[in-house]
Amino acid sequence: MAKNWRFRTRVIHEGIHPESWQGATLPPIFQTASHRHGSAESLQAAFGGQSTDHIYMRLTNPTNRILEEKLAALEGGQGAVVTSSGMAAVANACLALLRSGDEFVTGNSLFMSTYVLFANVFKKYGITARFVEPTDLEAIKGAINEKTRFVFIETIGNPKMDVPDIAAIAQIAHENGLPLLVDNTLATPYLCRPLELGADVVIHSTTKYLSGHGCATGGVIIDGGRFDWTNPRFEDFKPFVERKGPLAYLDKVWREHHINFGTTQAPLHSYLTMLGLDTLAVRMERHLANAQEVARFLVEQPEIKWVRFPGLPDHPDREVADRQFQDKGYGAMIAFGLKDQETCFRFIRNLRLIYNLANLGDCKTLIIHPYSSQYLSFPEETRQYLSITPDLLRLSVGIEAVEDICADIREALDRL
Repeated sequence: MAKNWRFRTRVIHEGIHPESWQGATLPPIFQTASHRHGSAESLQAAFGGQSTDHIYMRLTNPTNRILEEKLAALEGGQGAVVTSSGMAAVANACLALLRSGDEFVTGNSLFMSTYVLFANVFKKYGITARFVEPTDLEAIKGAINEKTRFVFIETIGNPKMDVPDIAAIAQIAHENGLPLLVDNTLATPYLCRPLELGADVVIHSTTKYLSGHGCATGGVIIDGGRFDWTNPRFEDFKPFVERKGPLAYLDKVWREHHINFGTTQAPLHSYLTMLGLDTLAVRMERHLANAQEVARFLVEQPEIKWVRFPGLPDHPDREVADRQFQDKGYGAMIAFGLKDQETCFRFIRNLRLIYNLANLGDCKTLIIHPYSSQYLSFPEETRQYLSITPDLLRLSVGIEAVEDICADIREALDRL
């Protein structure tokens, strides 16, 4: 791959090898459960890690490997493992670092299922998540202790819309001998590449912007390959360091959790994700431009009580967002508030263009009322802690004509 090619070129051509695919310019779908080996010695070498030959779909798959190569290159990583969903990626990425009795520090501005995993599921296994405001550097420092194994944040909080300072948090983590894990789903490598800011591991739900069309589920864990796993905190990494050196972490993810939990990406979904990736740059340009215009429009509507979007001048993290996103945009998700829950429900019923569904990052504009859906079973105290209020609506801005998006919102407000 030409080193001087720009992102919008690389996102199309990275990992694509027509010369190996009988001239095909799209990756083959290897829909096979297992792979034949010509000798017992060949299969032995594959199981022993002396070769990268494929064995069984739950372990590796040629189509998945193409996607892994592509995503690792786009994020500037040294390797990747694709998984069956974004949550499979989050779970595997964290569990590879955790043992019973361990702790980790995490921002409290998290996707709903990530919060449930950290606060409830891990707790059952004696693992403690210490939640802090991800924009409060002193709080992050104060939460680290001798039991801490890593720090976890999201590039843009969902749906709080805060923007942590990745470089500063990476410095804090590294000063304490800890890796920084970043969920980069809402930004994508088009807007932000956390590994370049000092993060050690990047996670995506590929279901969202990377796929972009609401047709495939998946996740990925990307290893920067720079963290020193010989650190005394990580004595359990010794066999993985001996086997894979800088990629010890990714080897541990794969060997301990991915293949044993069965979190394999379906080859068809990897193929569909790669089709979506071809247009990631042009889609993100439109997503980001539309979101900026829609946010400005929302601020001007008298029925709308408040708007949270990093691209607005009064957003508390605007300076950090400017620095990290380098004037490309501020994400494509907006949180805003109406009078109360009933008003939100009426507004959603009045929409004609915008879809009401539980997803984001689609090329279509999507809306959801989190309080009554994703967070319905949460205790009220927890919903308030996570800034999930009855008046909150989450808007994932699509790539339609921005005039039509704004008109649909205005017409829905007119019919309240």
